[in-house]
Amino acid sequence: MKRKLIGLLLCAAMTATMLAGCGSKEEAPAQAPAETEAPAGNDAEAPETEAPAASGDVITIGFAQVGHESDWRTASTKSCQDVFSAENGYDLQFVDCDNDSAVQLEAVRGFIEQDVDYIIIDPIVSTGWDTVLTECEDAGIPVIVIDRTIDDSDKYVSWVGSNFKTEGLAAGEWLKAYAAEKGITEINALVIEGSTGASATIGRTEGFKEIADREGWTILDSQSGDFTQDGGAEVMESYCKSYEGKFNVVVCQNDNEAFGAMDAMKQAGVSYGVNGDVILISFDACSAGLEFVKSGDINADFECNPLAAPFVEEVIKTLASGGTPEKEVYMEEHWFVNEDILSSIEVNGETQNLTVVTDEIIAAQY
Repeated sequence: MKRKLIGLLLCAAMTATMLAGCGSKEEAPAQAPAETEAPAGNDAEAPETEAPAASGDVITIGFAQVGHESDWRTASTKSCQDVFSAENGYDLQFVDCDNDSAVQLEAVRGFIEQDVDYIIIDPIVSTGWDTVLTECEDAGIPVIVIDRTIDDSDKYVSWVGSNFKTEGLAAGEWLKAYAAEKGITEINALVIEGSTGASATIGRTEGFKEIADREGWTILDSQSGDFTQDGGAEVMESYCKSYEGKFNVVVCQNDNEAFGAMDAMKQAGVSYGVNGDVILISFDACSAGLEFVKSGDINADFECNPLAAPFVEEVIKTLASGGTPEKEVYMEEHWFVNEDILSSIEVNGETQNLTVVTDEIIAAQY
């Protein structure tokens, strides 16, 4: 940890003395708050850790977040703010980079100048990172990457997040099995991608396309909706005009895009969902998204867990104790559906369960 100014040592000692007399004070939870716990049946729990500031020193963390474009991103930010709070012994320096890669690089350099103890990055794009990560390494500041990946540098101690290609594969395998159950023999799909260059976009696109190519489906078009509701609506409005009567599947790479796509299809008189002419697939599985799964507007929603902070704290605890954390930490996720006609699908040769959405599951979701 960074050395504190000598003038603060006496104050820290006094604080430690006062805390020693507060044995009844409740320890801060290392897990995500109760209102954001995983749905019932989720065996993957956030690691139970104590805040690593055992010496009484405040741990300073810089967090360069992508932005605030979706419900998922809001939940991701809140997870970090809850875990890395002052009550838990942290000073969190948070920068919302508003989907601007240049701003994000400068934010990281600002954290280096502040001499923070750790840096967390959710990278807007997956390349262009080696120089600034080398600067972090030279400054002796460990970097932890969450959610999206960095492809052109390995100068970070750990990455915590999701397997985006697996999510795309799961969506494709579900669609194959669902179409077979419904007697649908031809798939003509439209894809609304996420932000260009984001690893989530790349992985979900590659995974779904792999199944589409294998099954001989037609992907009529694939354009970016930038992970926003407005973006989803704009792309879908164009699709409804260009491919009128030609598509029977819409794949949105996050819930907010799906909300926008629903608005546009409704405006164009296109029926969608369980009783509609168009199968609607989404990703993220935020509580608002699951509400639409339960109502039948979205047929299936593939979870991307945003609550990475408790796992990041475990990485920090490992580093603080002199250990070596895992380079990659994958979070368990679930596939949610409306209809109880399929219990599972096969993804990469592995059986994965499907969860029918209930009110209890929605209440437990982020």
